[in-house]
Amino acid sequence: MKEIDLIPKWYKRGRRRQISYRTQYAALGGVFLVMVVWNFIAGYSISKATTELAKAEPQIINAESSSREFARIQSDMAQLQKKANILDEIDSRVDVASVLAEISFLIDKNVVLNNVELKAARFAKSEDWRNGGSAVRVASSNFGGKGAVLLGDVRFKVVISGVASDASDVAALICKLEDSPYFCQVIPLFSRNRKIKTGSLHIGEDFEVSEFEISCELANYRQEELYFAKETQNRELER
Repeated sequence: MKEIDLIPKWYKRGRRRQISYRTQYAALGGVFLVMVVWNFIAGYSISKATTELAKAEPQIINAESSSREFARIQSDMAQLQKKANILDEIDSRVDVASVLAEISFLIDKNVVLNNVELKAARFAKSEDWRNGGSAVRVASSNFGGKGAVLLGDVRFKVVISGVASDASDVAALICKLEDSPYFCQVIPLFSRNRKIKTGSLHIGEDFEVSEFEISCELANYRQEELYFAKETQNRELER
């Protein structure tokens, strides 16, 4: 027996279109619902973030203020360090008052000074001081004189000139300078007899004195060559 389909084809096509439309509507409705939920979640997150940002704004302002203050302090420290370096270069580390006091202590009543001169010299290492070269050599000009002003670590050469009763007083002064912990490398530049007149030009008496000039260095440094030799000798003795 044959089954006869009495439902027309146009009706079936219409039903299929309706089912397709409903499926599409359901899908669109689902997408719209997801978009609504997502929009709600995103709005809530944005609102929460805005609230937290508003709460954190004073902390951000404080942090920016602290950062600017820290940068200012760093700049001030850099300026102070720069000034400290300049002062350190200017400072010759020589107590001139103590040096003059030591000289006054060493001078006795038979010696009169007419000039005390301090000459600055820069420290400089020789290229081959282990082979007999000097570990310290003079670099440039006089302290307080003409030429470039020496800054930083410098050594001082002291030139003393004056008159004494006789040559024995000059020799005694040289010995005192050599024994003093303030001075080293004491060298007599010259010593000669000289007559001076006391009283007026026409009435007076001639005295014979010994005129002198002595050069020495302040003993406030250590010569590296001698120190190296001493250290080497100590190591050999320890072995």
